[in-house]
Amino acid sequence: MATPLGAPSLLLTLALAAGAPLQEPERADKPPSGRDQRALLEALFALDPVSVEDQAAVRARLAPYGELPAPTGTKRKKLLAAIEKAWRAQDPLPKKAGEYWYWDEPQKGRYFVAGKVKKPKGLFIGLHGGGVGSADASGAHGAFKAAAAKRDWVAIFPQAIEATERGWVDAGTEEWIVGLIDQARRTYGVPADRIYIGGHSMGGFGSWTLGAHHADLFAAAVPSAGAPSPIYNRDGTIYGMETGVIPNLRNLPMCVFQSTDDPRVPPDVNQAAVRDVRRARTRWDGYEDFEYWEVSDRGHGYPEGGTDALLDRIDGFVRQPHPTKITWQPTVPWKTRFYWLDWPAPRMDALVIAEVDAEANAIAITTDGFGVEGLSVLLTPELLDLDEEVSITVDGEEVYKAIPTTSWAVFVESALSCDPGRRFEAQVTLPR
Repeated sequence: MATPLGAPSLLLTLALAAGAPLQEPERADKPPSGRDQRALLEALFALDPVSVEDQAAVRARLAPYGELPAPTGTKRKKLLAAIEKAWRAQDPLPKKAGEYWYWDEPQKGRYFVAGKVKKPKGLFIGLHGGGVGSADASGAHGAFKAAAAKRDWVAIFPQAIEATERGWVDAGTEEWIVGLIDQARRTYGVPADRIYIGGHSMGGFGSWTLGAHHADLFAAAVPSAGAPSPIYNRDGTIYGMETGVIPNLRNLPMCVFQSTDDPRVPPDVNQAAVRDVRRARTRWDGYEDFEYWEVSDRGHGYPEGGTDALLDRIDGFVRQPHPTKITWQPTVPWKTRFYWLDWPAPRMDALVIAEVDAEANAIAITTDGFGVEGLSVLLTPELLDLDEEVSITVDGEEVYKAIPTTSWAVFVESALSCDPGRRFEAQVTLPR
């Protein structure tokens, strides 16, 4: 039966994978304070959270503190205040609505800021349409800005860095959008549980796929006249959707709009995606707030009522940061955390189902049978009683049963997001 593994063991795993000498990090006998704490936080925030290498560097920096308990009481409050102060010192976004370029030389990363920039009630990420050679954020900006402002949301309309058919998930663009969300939270004071994503045409594709890849960040998604990428049979019929979409959407509220007379985005792909969602609901349950809104007379346009009608369908949803059941199919190497699962080197296109039984104080992991080496479960009192024994099974076999040991390193690493919904006390690495 396995025992809890802390940050030092994770570091050894990473070092072994990289061919580095296998050695235990020097263990600290107390957490850093004062100048040492400020230096540590400065070093951690200098690392890129969407870089696999920098994620490993964060773990390495925190490894000496892996066996120290997570802070409590006044020490916890002071540490969280120090983390937030360091987080807020990072680069902000412009504090006024307008058109901007994220990078000046060469000029790229065009985006618009609109809506309520002071104490907004939410954040809307609006994705434009287009395709090869066509990427213009002004279209989404013009279409959605008034509807977002009506709800007292701040809205950001990024422009895909490269104009391709899959521009929203191209390397560089996807990382940038995740970073924009973090900067928007910091700059405008956006509530972490009220972040929404939507778009039309290719922006609908982006809403499906980015919404799925990062379902743990969003409160809801609203794709319009756009669909995930299908996989076709040899006879031209649709076999299913690309990996990493349907399973990941189990806990994300979503409204998909489609007109059957759309000459640019025919309804067959969205209809097939909806069938896959229904099959997934039968297989894993969940998807309670998934809505398919089909009409027959809007062509490639918006529904009657325009974008305001679209946002009406998702307004009011709040992110559920700790769902008691997760389905995760990793498809982005640097997306290593999904709700309360952590996988520093995720196996692409694996399928993991994780379910909490609060009454039994247990978690059951079901896999696709090809192994989940390095996968960890992140623990919080929001899910289980950490003062009692926690049981974890993998494919029916109990691999852990113990009272979890909290970790200063785990707590700090998760607290760097300054998102209470992604803050954890302990971590258990599965043995296989």
